[in-house]
Amino acid sequence: MHHKSLTTKPHYPILDGLRGVAAIMVVAFHICEAHSTSHLDQVINHGYLAVDFFFLLSGFVIGYAYDDRWNKLTTGGFFKRRLIRLQPMVVMGMVVGAACFYFQASPMWPGISAVPVWKMLLVMLIGFTLIPVPQSLDIRGWQEMHPLDGPGWSLFFEYIANILYALFVRKFSKTLLFVLVILAAVALVQYAVTSSTGDVIGGWSLDSLQLRIGFTRMMFPFFAGLLLCRTASLTQLKNAFFWCSLLLVIVFAIPRIGGEKQLWMNGLYDSLAVILAFPLIVYLGASGRITGAFASRVCKFFGGISYPIYITHYPLIYIYTGWVSKHKGITLLQAWPFALLTYVSAIGLAYACLKFYDEPVRRWLNKKFGNA
Repeated sequence: MHHKSLTTKPHYPILDGLRGVAAIMVVAFHICEAHSTSHLDQVINHGYLAVDFFFLLSGFVIGYAYDDRWNKLTTGGFFKRRLIRLQPMVVMGMVVGAACFYFQASPMWPGISAVPVWKMLLVMLIGFTLIPVPQSLDIRGWQEMHPLDGPGWSLFFEYIANILYALFVRKFSKTLLFVLVILAAVALVQYAVTSSTGDVIGGWSLDSLQLRIGFTRMMFPFFAGLLLCRTASLTQLKNAFFWCSLLLVIVFAIPRIGGEKQLWMNGLYDSLAVILAFPLIVYLGASGRITGAFASRVCKFFGGISYPIYITHYPLIYIYTGWVSKHKGITLLQAWPFALLTYVSAIGLAYACLKFYDEPVRRWLNKKFGNA
């Protein structure tokens, strides 16, 4: 019955809440993206950094939850717990992606209507495993490793991070971990400042450049989060959820820095956000205490829907983006009823998935496999 002793740690509700804030910013970022002509005029310009923030949170929380449990926990047990936590919603994300797929046919993706159903279902089944699909199964035309549900790529790297942690990095001393984090930081800055796009966007394709971007975006924040968890002595901060949310929204909402001529400036901003701002926000969030029932409920709700909304919203965004491509030149101001409908639907879908699918399925899986 040793599994009982694995479930007694207090939780960081503020960090859950911040994950939710980042997730709903991602939805807004993707809706605005449908109207932008390039990364230079994109509204909520740095919303893509939410992925890097998720990786940092994840490293921090994994360190907090598992670092001191390896005397009671096997590597297999760790992987099983992570699969039970993450995999049900991966499956649901692919099902939602499949259900929405043919509604996305538009000038944006002219090939969709010609994709045979068996091929779409094959991509869905492979998607259930998170194994990236080869180019021959790119049924959308965006070179995604998960064409039905683009954000699956970051879960793919999340799993790689978990595997690296369980097999190797959990045994690292603080010094060795620090060296790893510094090297990862150097790689991140080097890529961001020299990249041809002037940002860290990417990671979702199965080619050498995109895989490099994915690893670069995962390695620093995940293991910096782990290092932060191992080294930080937390302070006390009043209204931490409010201040951290505000900081997070500011980091995401800052307009593009430098124009086409100074791409490196935006790359430098991306690096500093990930290397300095995000660890600070997580540190302050972990230092805060929730006072009051309302704040507690908000954090619980945001935390609950954060992962479901992240993994199920994008098929709705594909539909919206396709719709925008049919109405050439339509602005966000003109399209606001549809934009709002997409936004509210994404939150509603996530909440329904959480309550009627994710929580019950995880409860059942934990009962059946959790205590093995």
